[in-house]
Amino acid sequence: MKGAAQYREVQRSAATDCVNQHSDLVRRIAHHLAARLPASVEVDDLIQAGMMGLIEASRSYDAEQGASFETYASIRIRGSMIDEIRRGDWVPRSVHRRARDAAATIRRLEQASGRAASAIEVAAAMDMPLPEYLRLMEDAARGQVLSLESRIEDQGELDTIAQGGPNPQQVLERGEFGRELGKAIGLLPEREQLVLSLYYEQELNLKEIGAVLGVSESRVCQIHGQAVLRLRGRLKTFEAADAGLEA
Repeated sequence: MKGAAQYREVQRSAATDCVNQHSDLVRRIAHHLAARLPASVEVDDLIQAGMMGLIEASRSYDAEQGASFETYASIRIRGSMIDEIRRGDWVPRSVHRRARDAAATIRRLEQASGRAASAIEVAAAMDMPLPEYLRLMEDAARGQVLSLESRIEDQGELDTIAQGGPNPQQVLERGEFGRELGKAIGLLPEREQLVLSLYYEQELNLKEIGAVLGVSESRVCQIHGQAVLRLRGRLKTFEAADAGLEA
């Protein structure tokens, strides 16, 4: 019994040392993620969830898998934060349903006209006042952190590190999705492509993108949301993701 107690004490001490050494990493990830989320998501809640992910990473890390601890821990930390956001359910199910309806409307309009549907056209087709549709676009953009793309990236990276590499099915699914998504993004209106590029590739937040484009943060959010809805209309995989979130 004494040996078991000593072992547990060693584990606790190691976890404490790990948290002390990498607490700044947790805070950086939390603030980076918070900048892309609604103000209702508290940074302190993300940090607390991230600390739990860090402790879990310290217990399960295997250096023989080839990844550095910081790389492995970053994925665990971010995953814990996203799990906390999901548990908080800050994106109502009604938003997912309305976003799917909007995506279907966009797809129908674009298939009929052969061009990108405008926000005014989509709102009219949905018998929805334009300001209400613009709010829906913002909601769709705010919920993008829980999209299928994020979940494939998070789970895929965890599986890659845990198993020493993705399995053939993961390679196939992620490759097909990436090609389909890339093609769909290339067909978006130029401004929507630019917003997605600045947001995902350059990792600017909405306020920073607004400064680049000379528009308000709210307007950037609307453009982002319109792009999200347009992609959902063109990619059935996005619809499957939303259905999973409502389950």
